Amino acid sequence: MITRMSSLFLRTLREDPADAEVPSHKLLVRAGYVRRVAPGGYSWLPLGLRVLRNIEQVVREEMDAFGAQEIQFPALLPKEPYEATNRWTEYGPNLFRLKDRKGADYLLGPTHEELFALTVKGEYSSYKDYPVTLYQIQTKYRDEARPRAGILRGREFLMKDSYSFDLADEGLAESYRQHRDAYIRIFDRLGLEYVIVSATSGAMGGSASEEFLAVAPTGEDTFVRSTESDYAANVEAVTTPAPAELDPATQPEAQVHHTPNTPTIESLVTFLNANTDRTFTAADTLKNVLVKTRKPGDKEWALLAIGLPGDREVDLKRLEAAVEPAEVAMLEEADFARNSFLVKGYIGPAALQANGVRYLADPRVVRGTAWVTGADKADHHVVDLVAGRDFTPDGTIDVAEVREGDPSPDGKGVLVAARGIEIGHIFQLGRKYADAFSLDALGPDSKPVRITMGSYGIGVSRLVAAIAEQSHDDRGLIWPRNVAPADVHVVVAGKDETLLAGGSKLAEELSAAGVKVLLDDRKASPGVKFADAELIGVPTILVVGRGLVNGLVEVKDRRTGERTEVPVGDAVQHLLDLIRG
Repeated sequence: MITRMSSLFLRTLREDPADAEVPSHKLLVRAGYVRRVAPGGYSWLPLGLRVLRNIEQVVREEMDAFGAQEIQFPALLPKEPYEATNRWTEYGPNLFRLKDRKGADYLLGPTHEELFALTVKGEYSSYKDYPVTLYQIQTKYRDEARPRAGILRGREFLMKDSYSFDLADEGLAESYRQHRDAYIRIFDRLGLEYVIVSATSGAMGGSASEEFLAVAPTGEDTFVRSTESDYAANVEAVTTPAPAELDPATQPEAQVHHTPNTPTIESLVTFLNANTDRTFTAADTLKNVLVKTRKPGDKEWALLAIGLPGDREVDLKRLEAAVEPAEVAMLEEADFARNSFLVKGYIGPAALQANGVRYLADPRVVRGTAWVTGADKADHHVVDLVAGRDFTPDGTIDVAEVREGDPSPDGKGVLVAARGIEIGHIFQLGRKYADAFSLDALGPDSKPVRITMGSYGIGVSRLVAAIAEQSHDDRGLIWPRNVAPADVHVVVAGKDETLLAGGSKLAEELSAAGVKVLLDDRKASPGVKFADAELIGVPTILVVGRGLVNGLVEVKDRRTGERTEVPVGDAVQHLLDLIRG
């Protein structure tokens, strides 16, 4: 197949789009792969659609290889199945909701667990029908509050979602393993550098959960790895090791101290070290952070207090994951005004619990530990307030920031941090959705067996951007060979008819040999053509230029920059060896 750039629907840009923040967004727009239609919505132009379809094909091949079967659901879905699982409410503002002309409620599908479960229930009834794995590659919709980074975080995106249905937990574990292995093959074939990390299940529900993250400094996900083991986790899934409990009786009595002008942890520590005979650090203080939460469907917000060591901050993503599906927001001045017992800078557990505020503490706040914290009175703090003696939290919440150098939760080494782009997520859902729809099979004894499910997603359109983030230089994109929009980019470096004829002849010979060719036959300068070739990112560039009079053409490797002169008569075979090697 030959694609002639003289007739290709393509316009490259020399300047970065004004709203672009990350390399993939800049380059995919500049190279004419995508165009913005609305916030979070992009059109795929011919070259971009080729890359998208190539990635889609890799995903499809590996899914089919282990016996998964492809089906297709509509994106426009009725409300009722999502009401049955409470996700019509739990999804909150992220759900696109609409009504038809008769007033019936619909949604644009963000994910399809309900439809898969109902479909299997409608078709299968016997234990002999199981196990089964179904998948689709289909457009999803989520009303992101802050769509950004081009197709990395959009409101409309292409996703592969698959679902396994098994009779027992052992079967689910095997289906999970099959998907995990398939994902490894997919991402290896796409040439990605990625990590597999423990993750939270979020609104999907379920138990075991892992994410596949493409390593990239521009990624929105932070993950950590141990220096001495294979432990790796998304920061939302990191569990903080709790220290050993202490005997409260061994701790000194709590005392209230006048601590003028100390509303911050830094000012408090400085004052105590200057005015007492003890040495304090920020880690000895108990910071009480106030937020408000609201369950899906509720109108009123509820206060939530979080107690954590003063040398830590609350990680908002960890907090959001911990309280999901509830919304969470920081307090505003009006909230403090309505709750006069909250003395900013001097909040302690006593007033919180006396006024019915739910109080959750960091795992480090264990029985017998002594803290410096607010005394609920301006310019006053309590020293040696002991957990389990002077106050008892309502529970534990693990939402403090995770830092490099923290001990690894598996007890081996310390944590180092990096950033990544989520490209895949696998869950062992269990029976959450089977219970909602009474998805049973009649067992060999004619008794019903409740089916157990797994859910497995790959962001197909996001993979285009993830690969671009990892595979580019300052001149443009550099696609892996199996996803590139063409196998060879033939650049006719001049307007001479002889060069055009030579380039066309080579393109035809390559096409006849099964090579996908992008032929730049435009009446443009060599400089423009070379710049576009590097921007577009086909991994092998064949230059037909001045050397043709001496029977030579130039083959350039876009990945390494290496250039090789090849006799015209050997060029096709040389390129075939490169492509198939």
